[in-house]
Amino acid sequence: MQISRRRKRIMGCNSTEIGLMSPLQLGPFNLSHRVVLAPMTRCRAINQVPQPAHVKFYSQRTTPGGLLITEASSVGETGFGFPNSPGIFTNEQIHAWKRVVDAVHMKGGIIFCQLWHVGRASHIVYQPGRDLPVSSTSKKISDEWKINMRDGSLGDYSNPRALEASEIPLLVQQFRQAARNAMAAGN
Repeated sequence: MQISRRRKRIMGCNSTEIGLMSPLQLGPFNLSHRVVLAPMTRCRAINQVPQPAHVKFYSQRTTPGGLLITEASSVGETGFGFPNSPGIFTNEQIHAWKRVVDAVHMKGGIIFCQLWHVGRASHIVYQPGRDLPVSSTSKKISDEWKINMRDGSLGDYSNPRALEASEIPLLVQQFRQAARNAMAAGN
């Protein structure tokens, strides 16, 4: 595959072919190859806290100079929509992610935390006080689609509640703080 000179310069390579195992400069990160662990929901957190199984999972998949992207981690209490998924908004969660990050760094890997809020793709069982999920809309996800429930069964998504404009800054702040928390777990 031929690549234009301009594109080679942008991508930081000199060859006419780019292989999966060729290095890549990604901002400040020197990746030894271009194979990235994509985020996958593991459903192994207990009480929204990553467990030793997370340390083992990510550590086993670490290569020197390789990039891993974690499973989605909720930025706040209302951001959950899967059983046993982790968060990154409490001190306990941050410390648990730090153990994961330390294990990855020990093997020379690079790890990014995927931050998320599921919005309307949730159910009241995942919401504090069994409140309605918050979203940009009050339109429910079609009953054609199902949500994984805590007991392993499938259920219908709950009717969401549209956020008020005044509530949006709180959600933005949760993402901002979760990014800080993820960086704190990485230091």
